[in-house]
Amino acid sequence: MWERLFGIFSKNLAMDLGTANTLIYLKGQGIVLNEPSVVAISRETGEVTAVGRSAKELIGRTHRKIVTIRPLKDGVIADFEVTSVMIKYFLSKVLKKRPLIKPRLIVAVPTGITQVEKRAVIESAEQAGAREVHLIEEPMAAAIGAELPIDKPIGNMVVDIGGGTTEVAVISLCAVAYSESVRVAGDETNEAIIRYIQREHQMAIGENLAEEIKIKIGSAVPLDEPLSMKISGKEIVTGIPKTFTITDEEIREAIKEPVNVIVEAVKRALEKTPPELAGDIGDNGIWLAGGGALLRGLDKLISQEIKIKVNVADDPLTTVARGSGIAIENFDFYKQVFIN
Repeated sequence: MWERLFGIFSKNLAMDLGTANTLIYLKGQGIVLNEPSVVAISRETGEVTAVGRSAKELIGRTHRKIVTIRPLKDGVIADFEVTSVMIKYFLSKVLKKRPLIKPRLIVAVPTGITQVEKRAVIESAEQAGAREVHLIEEPMAAAIGAELPIDKPIGNMVVDIGGGTTEVAVISLCAVAYSESVRVAGDETNEAIIRYIQREHQMAIGENLAEEIKIKIGSAVPLDEPLSMKISGKEIVTGIPKTFTITDEEIREAIKEPVNVIVEAVKRALEKTPPELAGDIGDNGIWLAGGGALLRGLDKLISQEIKIKVNVADDPLTTVARGSGIAIENFDFYKQVFIN
């Protein structure tokens, strides 16, 4: 009886629990939260001092008494306790007006997630206050969010490029026919930029600046109009602050290796896809989702390499969250796609 009452009054939610960002979709309202997956903690007391956007602003700018933690690595939970705290904070922020009602929750996870990692996600969500937790693979959620006909006997290929992982999946009849998860994505491109600037300019920069550079002037193919950007860093030898200019051509060279890993993952997926489904993909194209899909020219590069049309989903940053939200809105229809 109590379970039925909770079902009537609870708020149903969908969560894209990402390495870089966490998004929450509230049934009937759409995406109501989009925050970085970062937590700041006091070294002395162990207390949480900031979560989300306010915690990300502290990365590289804290004193010794504060440590910033990204509790998810490569798309899965690396720090169970901090993840539970973060999920609880985000859920309480969304459900602040109804704190006593436990929600049903759908969480999007990578395709390569292990049974132990699945259990960690579920337990973190339950400890954070969820009444009922279901898992959905990120490429499946992205396909739903991109409004692809996943329930038809048609091959649909989705490439979801997040912060920690790139998920490549071929979907047909509400199931994943082939999938591959490579732990190279947005974070790896940021790290590649940091390494390049250290090697070529003998300068040290932080993670947040590397991401800003990628967003502002990063590209996978040469641009019609060259871009450049003035940045400030610290000379590695002297430790003296210095401002210098970096170009889009340099950033393209810096991120070439991780970008090629993503392209090769798409090629492998096509090679291992059954001929009939591969024919469908050839006709309909490949769909890119996730924040990595926003890298200038990535769709063109993949298309050039495999000679197939490549589409970028509308608002790729929120595609997985929107797809998970559609699944929670139409729970009975989509329950067959849940993996737990």
